[in-house]
Amino acid sequence: MRRVPNLTILGSADIKAFEGGAQVGERFLGMAERDFTISSKAHIIKEYVPREISLEIGRLLDFMPVVVLTGMRQVGKSTMLVNDPRFADREYVSLDDPIFQFSLRENPDSELSSYGRMTIDEAQTEDDLFRAIKRALAREETPGRFLLSGSASLPLKKATAESLAGKAIYKRMIPMTRREILRNIEEEPFLLRFIRKPKRARNLDIRPITDDEVMRGGMPQVVLSPREAGDIWLSGYEQTYLERDILYLSRIENLIAFKTMLRLLAARSGQILNLNQVARDAELNYNTAKNYLGLLEELFVIQRVHPYTRSLRSGIKKSPKLFLSDAGIACWMAGCSSLSDHPLRGFMYETYFLENLMGILEAHCSGWTVHYWRVDETREVDLVIDTREQVVGIEIKTGEQLGNKDLVSLRTFMKATPECQLCILAYNGGEVADLGQGIWAVPLGLLLQ
Repeated sequence: MRRVPNLTILGSADIKAFEGGAQVGERFLGMAERDFTISSKAHIIKEYVPREISLEIGRLLDFMPVVVLTGMRQVGKSTMLVNDPRFADREYVSLDDPIFQFSLRENPDSELSSYGRMTIDEAQTEDDLFRAIKRALAREETPGRFLLSGSASLPLKKATAESLAGKAIYKRMIPMTRREILRNIEEEPFLLRFIRKPKRARNLDIRPITDDEVMRGGMPQVVLSPREAGDIWLSGYEQTYLERDILYLSRIENLIAFKTMLRLLAARSGQILNLNQVARDAELNYNTAKNYLGLLEELFVIQRVHPYTRSLRSGIKKSPKLFLSDAGIACWMAGCSSLSDHPLRGFMYETYFLENLMGILEAHCSGWTVHYWRVDETREVDLVIDTREQVVGIEIKTGEQLGNKDLVSLRTFMKATPECQLCILAYNGGEVADLGQGIWAVPLGLLLQ
């Protein structure tokens, strides 16, 4: 496959009017003047909303010969790779394009050598690609030579581990964060500043997190569309996109039972995973349910959060918490038409918070890990961030008011975890308050700002 002649993709007036005036307009105009491959034009959009992880991807391309961007399908990977000005000097191809796929299979070395700095989308679909990349790097290894993208974790990691050990680094794109949706990614995230130096703040102009935000989640086709269009997209996500990856990986014996299991997991998002119970409810044997769970994790539809056990104290729960990767999909598949007085409301807020937290950490904090802590029902902390230098406990409340009972678990955690000197009680109020003994009350809207 070769490049197509220049086409008028965006008008310069449209570009300069887009978010930020002349400076941003000039960057987008430069992108409009580049040569586009046939496979890239499907992803060109007029009103691209910048993604926070693009800066980190750009930084890694300055050092590593191969950068692999993963994430669940339809999270916005291709849109970013084609539209973000940081990648405007790269040549984009996709293995969804049958012409490129045929050329790669017939003569992979010649095909890759005909390109400069390449972005290859849907890379998980072609195993021979990685061996060809290995040979290309043996001939000439330069930083940023290949940027690969795909929506299935295991095939990508297996292929790169076998062929590109020591030459590739992975980053995961999360559904859109609140910062991205509100076009507010220029400033450093408040959470990171607060972890470095907690301080009081009052009379803040903060938008509280709403039930509607949680139910919409962060999938671009939902949050950037009118409500009705977003609902239609959610209703078709399972069949239109998820089944495509399922059929590619070809490990589903009973598609109906698989879908039932996914809905059961959605209703348990934010809770400790009991796979035996899920298997029984889905009428699956344990091993089949375990395989399906692994598949959903490979597709980034779910993620497991493991308990914080650095101190190796006995009595701490060892089972992971399970989360769907997007709160909007979780609410839809769990059948939540409203979160008002819904028994899953707190769990869905926790799912939404984690989704946003992971987006911030992927873009800014390589090496930080997220856990939870639980001994029993009266001694548990929703999320625990391990920065390698300190440990931060976070308890998530959906209400605007706080009481003494809300502090019990955080105090217990700090007492049991000497390395924890800071805990955050996240609530939907409007004031940052020092509650004493290293515990702070911080508005949810501010933590995700």
